[in-house]
Amino acid sequence: MGRICVDDDFEKLQGDLERYKERALNLGASRARIVKVSEIPVDEVITLKCQIPRCFGYGTCAHCPPHTLKPAELREHLKKYNWAVFFTRDVAPQVIVRDKATIKERVSAYQDVFNIVSEVESMAFYDGYYLAFGFAAGSCKHTFCGQQESCIALEGKKCRFALRARPSMEAVGIDVYKMAAEAGWDIYPIGSNAKAAEVPKGVLAGIVIVK
Repeated sequence: MGRICVDDDFEKLQGDLERYKERALNLGASRARIVKVSEIPVDEVITLKCQIPRCFGYGTCAHCPPHTLKPAELREHLKKYNWAVFFTRDVAPQVIVRDKATIKERVSAYQDVFNIVSEVESMAFYDGYYLAFGFAAGSCKHTFCGQQESCIALEGKKCRFALRARPSMEAVGIDVYKMAAEAGWDIYPIGSNAKAAEVPKGVLAGIVIVK
């Protein structure tokens, strides 16, 4: 457990960021990199895609638009941070396309991303970066509470998965496609009509804002 320290130690921070990157890879990420927070693209147009056409998760949980953190709010928060760890995880295309036959595998794949984010964020927290926070992929309602009628957090009750549920990167306006493409990583748009045989691979992403 790391001691809380207010002094900046650049070498220690860089070493810790490398450890978090490796931790993400060890937990199942296909690739991971350290990124400058100033390079994270945040745009309201991203959350517009949650509404047009309307995503099945829109408005169904506390971590999806319009209930979650707004892009403008995130931009203000990010001004106080400098470094993050961004990762992606490759998933078989047939798992990502919305086929009822693969729903168990799809839920498991999304849960894996939430788990990586949660574990890396927790690691940073206990190393002394107590303001670290992360975003995962997809709707936490459908990832964790798909068999439940409603999100109880929207009813003012404690979230069933309070320490694991988070907004997706897209839900808060982060342009995941752009981040992955700029990193030189392959990523493909998979919409409702996508055919698994026509998609080289599925990609899910997550990020932990560290310091």
